Amino acid sequence: MTLFPRFVRLALTAPLALAALATPAIAGIGDLLVAPTRIVLNGSRGTQIILNNIGDDVATYRISLELRRMTADGSLAEVATPSAAEKAAEDMILYAPRKVTLPPNQPQTINISARAPAGLPDGEYRVHLLFRAIPKPRPVTAAQSEAKGISFSLTPIYGVTIPVIVRFGSLTAKAGIANVHMVKDGGKPAVAMDLTRTGSRSTFGEVRVLKAGIKDPIAIQRGIAVYTEVGQRSVSIPVSDKLASAANGPVTVEYLETTEAGTQVIAQTSAVLR
Repeated sequence: MTLFPRFVRLALTAPLALAALATPAIAGIGDLLVAPTRIVLNGSRGTQIILNNIGDDVATYRISLELRRMTADGSLAEVATPSAAEKAAEDMILYAPRKVTLPPNQPQTINISARAPAGLPDGEYRVHLLFRAIPKPRPVTAAQSEAKGISFSLTPIYGVTIPVIVRFGSLTAKAGIANVHMVKDGGKPAVAMDLTRTGSRSTFGEVRVLKAGIKDPIAIQRGIAVYTEVGQRSVSIPVSDKLASAANGPVTVEYLETTEAGTQVIAQTSAVLR
């Protein structure tokens, strides 16, 4: 495994009270790099996650587990009532340390593995690992100490999550692409579609929209997953600004997945964009 194949950056200056981000946040001080951004454990084999503080100050982070479910639009919702499989996933994950303090430019390794209970059925199990920044204590000022009544001070707390997937047994998946059409996304052209999935595991990869005679995809999006709790999710992929004029007529749409055996097309369809 490449040690730093891809990074998510955690920033401490976004104007939100709590953010569990699926995409990088880039700003300010105390930035945390996390690599890789997706973990797949086959059986009980463990791996490592590398954290690196690229900020200018010492920063502390707490690491914990969350359960999230994919919805039909591809978003991840918090789980209020875990299923038996979700509880099993949460219980089997082992990781350490659970809190780290990082000086600037100093990496830290997080060890992670899975220990399946006896009798666990074959299948895919998933949790999300949350890295949450712990803000430094703020001293009480003279003005605050002399103030009368009750006062409140909101301290932002920020975090980023990455999926941790554990697979047991010989699992398979079949993907499909349907309902390809043009839409407007943020006022710009995009190619929308439905990705379908059947089988005992999730799919993950990139979607390309190709047009004959043009070397590069007119639209491409990486890191698209269809998790086991959904059989279909919608996707909207922005069209390249340079190739917007070509976003019409016949196209080929591919869903590619990269595994240990290499990259392969797991779904393909033809469509006409209007």
